[in-house]
Amino acid sequence: MHIDLPEKRYYGIGEVAKAFGVNTSLIRFWEKEFDVLQPKKNAKGNRKFTPQDIKNLQLIYHLVKERGFTLEGAKIHLKEEKQKVLSNFEVIQKLQKVKAELLKIKEQL
Repeated sequence: MHIDLPEKRYYGIGEVAKAFGVNTSLIRFWEKEFDVLQPKKNAKGNRKFTPQDIKNLQLIYHLVKERGFTLEGAKIHLKEEKQKVLSNFEVIQKLQKVKAELLKIKEQL
């Protein structure tokens, strides 16, 4: 899944939820369930996600929504094989970007 977010230091939970196409409640739930997600909270309690948090969310989204892992399965998979999962996920993302560019070129012809 390709996420379209501008280059910023921090993203609001609404921006993140809209980019992933999910509800904000799901993002909050994943924050409680997965230790790798640590958004910054201001005095009012608003969550601000860093680019690293966005990468972690993409990985969780990929495991849970696209590959069909349960939450427990995704947690175990992340703890045991995080490096392998990250490298595979990065390859998948690069291939999806290449595919999108090729489709764009095809439409222009």
